[in-house]
Amino acid sequence: MTTHVPGWARAHRAALALPVLLLVGGALAAPSLERGEYLVRGPGGCGNCHSPIGPQGFDAAMELADRLVEDSPAFTAWAPHLTPAGHIADWSDADLGRAIREGLRPDGSLIGPPMPFAMYRGLSDDDVASIVMFLRSLPAIPNETPASTYNIPLHPAWGPPVGQVTAPPRGVTVDYGAYLVGPVAHCMECHTPMGPQGPMLDTHPGAGGFEFHGPWGTSVAGNLTSHADGLAAYSDAELAAMITEGRRPDGSPMLPPMPYPFLAGFTPDDLAAVILYLRSLPPIAGN
Repeated sequence: MTTHVPGWARAHRAALALPVLLLVGGALAAPSLERGEYLVRGPGGCGNCHSPIGPQGFDAAMELADRLVEDSPAFTAWAPHLTPAGHIADWSDADLGRAIREGLRPDGSLIGPPMPFAMYRGLSDDDVASIVMFLRSLPAIPNETPASTYNIPLHPAWGPPVGQVTAPPRGVTVDYGAYLVGPVAHCMECHTPMGPQGPMLDTHPGAGGFEFHGPWGTSVAGNLTSHADGLAAYSDAELAAMITEGRRPDGSPMLPPMPYPFLAGFTPDDLAAVILYLRSLPPIAGN
């Protein structure tokens, strides 16, 4: 599978795999528990796949303790248990960071879809370290995750080893908005048409059209570009409400699997950076 890596990430990538030093807080990194919580429980939306859903929504008592996310003829995928009671307790921080960004377990086996590795390969070293730090701090929730099964061939790897990655400086900028929309919130993974090699990020970024089937019926990822059938008609305030509240300007609700409860956690500056980046996308007609 060919994966897309943003230019800013390629510029900071080294030839070697991610050093353990960066994952445990060496001089070159500044991870924090607060940043990890913001990413996991906020725009990163890890619980959107890894937390079970009950009649009243996400089950807070089972946060990140696994969930069945896909059951189709192609594959049955369980988002694994991420609390310290799960199998990741036996992994090193470097192992866990590699699993997040490269989809490789310590034994070398590949983690299958729908984990968005095309996006997560661009996560910065600091942010991966912060995520790992936060996951280690969670209460241990006993739960046994069933094995995922795949009836489709998996690639031997999602790409070459990820080296050093540095995020753009935080701020209300197009570059930082691109980082949030890409690696952090992986919006482009769902809002980009799928081709034979995965999301068509090089030619149709944000053009929408991908279909999701669930208990709600069928939802179609919208066009995020500035095309007339995309975001051109919406104000920034309307777009912010759509992202964080899941409602259109006419008040009608938008359908899952958009992770509105998590995107609602965007800081005002981060949300502004996201909108600034989306406004910068060239207009592409939706599928």
